[in-house]
Amino acid sequence: MINDKLKDKNVLITAGAQGIGEAITKHFIDNGANVAIHYFSSADTANELKSYAESKHVKAIAVSGDLTKEEDANALVKSTVEALGGLDILINNAGSLVARRLMNDMEADFWHKVMDINLTSMMFVTRAAEPYLAKHKASSIVNLASLAGRKGGHPGSIAYATSKGAILTFTRALSTEYGPKGIRVNAVAPGLILGTAFHNTHTTEKSAKATIAGIPIERAGNANDVARAVVYLASEYDGFITGATLDINGGVYTM
Repeated sequence: MINDKLKDKNVLITAGAQGIGEAITKHFIDNGANVAIHYFSSADTANELKSYAESKHVKAIAVSGDLTKEEDANALVKSTVEALGGLDILINNAGSLVARRLMNDMEADFWHKVMDINLTSMMFVTRAAEPYLAKHKASSIVNLASLAGRKGGHPGSIAYATSKGAILTFTRALSTEYGPKGIRVNAVAPGLILGTAFHNTHTTEKSAKATIAGIPIERAGNANDVARAVVYLASEYDGFITGATLDINGGVYTM
């Protein structure tokens, strides 16, 4: 389904070349948006997506960077605006569990690393993007949270779950601060999304089966399930939705 509200909009997607981010990038391209594809290690996929965008006659740029570094985050936004001519939509997708670590084994360096990857990087990019988003009366930010931020996650994911829970609050707080500037801020909280490097690395087959057994619609999610929701939230230019989190988990958790 084509969303004509996205045609010619300029979109920045962090970690836009792997897993859920790759699906999000493709959906924006297919809806006629210009894209800036940030990547950290997925150079080949980022360049493939750039070529795909060009085949669809939309503008695209692939930019590498470590977003835990303020200078890289600032440079990413600057490169995006220079290449696309402006910025209408920011998708804060970058994040990682890194590794499972129980509280008794928690090291300060590991804790800070997870927080920096998932939360501080989001702050850096958002802060750099705000002046450009504020130039439009109807711009949008969508942050990637997680079901772990609602429920606390599986054992060993306490740092990750805490950072994702903070993103829920970050989203609500930012929506009140940015609302008068015409910027809506929402989040999505995916549950079990299989077929991504994240779950291929951190979720065992046994754990996935156990989780699926408790999902009312009796299946895991996929990256496109999340991408469609992100596109919806980002494109509701006439909408009244801000400060909200859309849960994408097949009904396994509701509140």
